[in-house]
Amino acid sequence: MDVRVLRYFLAIAREGNMTKAAHLLHLTQPTLSRQIKELELELGKKLFVRSSHNIVLTEEGLLLRKRAEEIVDMMEKLESEFQSMEEAVRGDVYIGGGETDAMKQIARLVRNMQEQFPEIRYHLYSGNEDDVTERLDKGLLDFGILIQPADLSKYNYVNIPAKDVWGVIMRKDSPLAKKTQIQVNDLLDLPLICSRQAIKQTFSKNEFRNWFGEHFEKLNVVSTFNLAYNAAIMVEEGVGYAITLHKIVNTSPDSNLCFRPLDPKLESGLSIVWRKNQLFSAAAERFLEEIQANLQSPDLVF
Repeated sequence: MDVRVLRYFLAIAREGNMTKAAHLLHLTQPTLSRQIKELELELGKKLFVRSSHNIVLTEEGLLLRKRAEEIVDMMEKLESEFQSMEEAVRGDVYIGGGETDAMKQIARLVRNMQEQFPEIRYHLYSGNEDDVTERLDKGLLDFGILIQPADLSKYNYVNIPAKDVWGVIMRKDSPLAKKTQIQVNDLLDLPLICSRQAIKQTFSKNEFRNWFGEHFEKLNVVSTFNLAYNAAIMVEEGVGYAITLHKIVNTSPDSNLCFRPLDPKLESGLSIVWRKNQLFSAAAERFLEEIQANLQSPDLVF
């Protein structure tokens, strides 16, 4: 039994007229009549009582209508499911960023998407602003997480509703470890390990430079870094004190290191960015939708 012929039968049953059904099905009336006669021969039952004006279903026709509707509905659902499988969103999303606690928010977005889009894979790249923006501009990353201040003029972005706190990573046996907060004067004569990005930025909205004010040029910077893990190694070996962000270095009770925040408090905002006019893959497009749905704020820029 051909499902196509069952659809023909249902069209006749709905219209109650062979001519109208043939018109809707884009068939000639003789062709449709022949198909129904072949169906009746196959089943060995008469399905319609024909008159000059309409067609009435027989008892067997009523039963077939019920079963045919079930079969056609099931076939349409099956076709839809297979089409959905073919259109399943799969692929790769590439995200770059510095070492920041904001990655927890990105991880939550990924977790939210996993059940609905299990075939999307996420690739994380760690680097400073220069590393991330270079890869963004070359199309090697879909999204970048930048620590403010950052030059966002080339990008669309969403400001992430979180801030990172600046402070000093030091050995626990350091005299400064006795303090709960670190002020400018505490750092002026110490060997410092600073973020390369923070040191080199010269535009007016450089909170790092502004925090030190007139003392910035007097700092004894003995080393710079782009990833805090390496800075922590330098601190642990006694090279100096690292000025960096909270929670990106292990300062647990088992660690030899500790973190002390700056006073007055210094915080940096974070933005997730993507190139203007970027053509996303289906996977990256879905991730962007997740960003806009969950991180959207008045600072959303297009």
